[in-house]
Amino acid sequence: MSEPTPLLEADSLTTSDEPCGLVVVANFSERQKSRYKTQTQCGRPLGWFLTRGQVLKEGDVLRCRTGESVQIRAACEACSQVESDNTLALMTAAYHLGNRHVPLQLGLGFLRYQQDHVLDEMLAGLGLVVSHQSLPFHPESGAYHTKSMLFINHGH
Repeated sequence: MSEPTPLLEADSLTTSDEPCGLVVVANFSERQKSRYKTQTQCGRPLGWFLTRGQVLKEGDVLRCRTGESVQIRAACEACSQVESDNTLALMTAAYHLGNRHVPLQLGLGFLRYQQDHVLDEMLAGLGLVVSHQSLPFHPESGAYHTKSMLFINHGH
């Protein structure tokens, strides 16, 4: 009888551009957990122990205590998508979804959120057409969670 494969423990992200031999596919709900146990695509057990509030994104690389790296891939999941050339209609939809604190992916001419029939009906009531697709979901992280934003110094 073979011994079980030991758990890979990841506790940080790395900025390394080196190719990773290990990949884990996770949906948005899983990627926003600071502590999570799963397995890589090749079946190796993996647990990550990250700073609370950190959301893993497509392409992020976890650094394991063994020195190994694991790349994050976003899983396809059931999404609702609204597309329109009408900027005001999309802004109105984004306002109403944001008012309900719905994680929302923004793109040129579209909004995407995790499929929810109540939200679908609300947007249809605003005159928008909602489609359902299985896609990776990459919602905005919020104004206070991004390092790539330009911050304006207000003297605080």
